[in-house]
Amino acid sequence: MIKPTLFILAAGMGSRYGGLKQIDGLGPNGETIMDYSVYDALRAGFGKIVFVIRKDFEDDFRRVVLSKYADKVPCEVCFQSLDKIPEGFAYNPERTKPWGTNHAIMMGRELIHEPFAVINADDFYGKDSFQVIADYLKGIGGTQGKYCMVGYRVQNTLSENGSVSRGVCGVDAEGYLQTINERTSIEEKGGKIIYTENNEEHELSRNTPVSMNMWGFTPEYFEESEKAFREFLTACGMEMKKEFYITTVVDDLIHSGKATCKVLDTDSKWFGVTYSEDRPQVVMKIAELIHQGVYPEKLF
Repeated sequence: MIKPTLFILAAGMGSRYGGLKQIDGLGPNGETIMDYSVYDALRAGFGKIVFVIRKDFEDDFRRVVLSKYADKVPCEVCFQSLDKIPEGFAYNPERTKPWGTNHAIMMGRELIHEPFAVINADDFYGKDSFQVIADYLKGIGGTQGKYCMVGYRVQNTLSENGSVSRGVCGVDAEGYLQTINERTSIEEKGGKIIYTENNEEHELSRNTPVSMNMWGFTPEYFEESEKAFREFLTACGMEMKKEFYITTVVDDLIHSGKATCKVLDTDSKWFGVTYSEDRPQVVMKIAELIHQGVYPEKLF
């Protein structure tokens, strides 16, 4: 059985964390959120880790991050930059904003030839989520267009310090993704989970699945992404801020009949540092998981 690959989107880390030397240690020995993701992936049965980063912090990344995993699992690095676009296309020379999450995925084409999962570097996804997506990916080798995403129950993705934005999923009776709608201002109010749109409040069921950008694909997704990116550049190449999102490509493939996307349920609780006030709670939650025996005191 082919082991799936974990593809970690980390191209924003240099700017987001003010340089790799300041990657935030949240575990008892300075572990980062990404360290816990790699640990969970290895015990779920992933066989390789690929990181997409910016070329300008490759040396720091290899020294500070990869050195921890080098003797545990094969690791490879690819690079996202604005100028990595198909031949014959141009973009606004004043643009500085990256092309977005699906452009980052495209950077892994030469390194990934097996089913793979995609995650953000700075989200804590939880042990169960890695297991359910690994199990799915292990069963789809040799097929095409049978994608998946982990659907977190919205109640497990909230912040106690303010509202959050989430991709709320519409799922059919067989558990396949039909729609994703970005909902802003989701929070708990009076014992209910509410999102606000056009100054109107709407209730969400506590178990409503939402996307936290944890996807599973087979390798032909790279080719489909290339086609979609060409269309994107034709329409938006001169814009300063428009981004090429995973959700856009998946939605188009579903509605054109080229792919399905199974929504995998998990009881994992997502957490991350959405607000600066979240940090102490994240540290506490990791400490609780260590106390419960979910993680060892020292990961690597």
